Amino acid sequence: MIDPVRQEVIALAHTIVIKVGTNVLTDARGRLDEGRLYSLADEVQRVRQTGRKVLLVSSGAVGAGVGKLGLGRRPSDLRHLQACAAVGQGFLMHAYEQCFSRYGTHAAQILLTAGDFDNRSRYLNVRNTILTLFEWNCIPIINENDTVSVQEIRFGDNDRLAALVTNLLQAPLLIILTVVDGLYTCDPRNDQRAELIRTVTRLDANIMNMAGLGKSILGTGGMVSKLRAARIATAAGESVIVANGVRPGVIDAIFAAEPEGTLFLPQGNTLAARKRWLGYTALPKGSLHVDAGARTAVVEHGRSLLAIGITEVHGSFSKGDVVALCGPDGSEFARGLTNYSAHDLARIRGLRTEQIAETLGVVPYEEVVHRDNLALLV
Repeated sequence: MIDPVRQEVIALAHTIVIKVGTNVLTDARGRLDEGRLYSLADEVQRVRQTGRKVLLVSSGAVGAGVGKLGLGRRPSDLRHLQACAAVGQGFLMHAYEQCFSRYGTHAAQILLTAGDFDNRSRYLNVRNTILTLFEWNCIPIINENDTVSVQEIRFGDNDRLAALVTNLLQAPLLIILTVVDGLYTCDPRNDQRAELIRTVTRLDANIMNMAGLGKSILGTGGMVSKLRAARIATAAGESVIVANGVRPGVIDAIFAAEPEGTLFLPQGNTLAARKRWLGYTALPKGSLHVDAGARTAVVEHGRSLLAIGITEVHGSFSKGDVVALCGPDGSEFARGLTNYSAHDLARIRGLRTEQIAETLGVVPYEEVVHRDNLALLV
């Protein structure tokens, strides 16, 4: 059965990011399932034959290392996790290369850390590399650089990485392959009344609460991380499908516009590349709390943020860093590039523009955050 909404989503999807979870790629003992990998490659190749560009964000390095080393389960401490990633990443990429070389296509490894997305220059370099690989008919395989990451390997997940890559490429569609059929109204393992939600038009708190807190055995994510990733991508104007990657032919079914998995529709208008980076990719170095008048001026009237509207300054940041803008209730509503350091802002917050010169001796900028360097999150 063809879903007309999905048919439209697929028709617009010229570039696709597919995230493959650890448990999709490995068997019950944690070893890489080569048969499933070959099937995945076959389906991806059929998508590429339609003229679409496909990028894979692939978990599985730690899981492959667990299987290769015969450990039986995922370690919990950092040094063993990183050692598993070091062993498993090469094994994982070799398997991908074997799969795609049958079609005359090379698998290209890209290992990233959070810092690659925070730094604007490195961020753009990643994009240029991916686009060049597309030109050369290669299939980019992206993974987090678990071997050198510290905080990310403990708390990060490839669901978020996939969403950031989707925004980086302005890809109209992100497909997250996991080991469940999609988002249910409640946990189907505990409640027989659970129903699969086919389409989510509004990703609000009620939807987020349906996810539960479970994590997979070998992976780091769960449905919560997938919904957070969906929120990042859909807020920038993209569509997301969460589906069961263990099910044979799942990608074929998705591109036949069948109601496979859960479709999350865009939550807002498509954002320009710079606004995507500001609002949903770079991590803020600090935060500025503003009064109700300043929030209204920024959100409803498209104004810049002035010093007079700032009530609190938090964090340590310099001129040009990304900062979060928070309203009187503490909730974040925008992000932008600050024209002042945290030290200077602590001195001039709440002051009128003409009073800034009396405090700093000069007024380098009238605006603390100019509206051209600001992205709304509401």
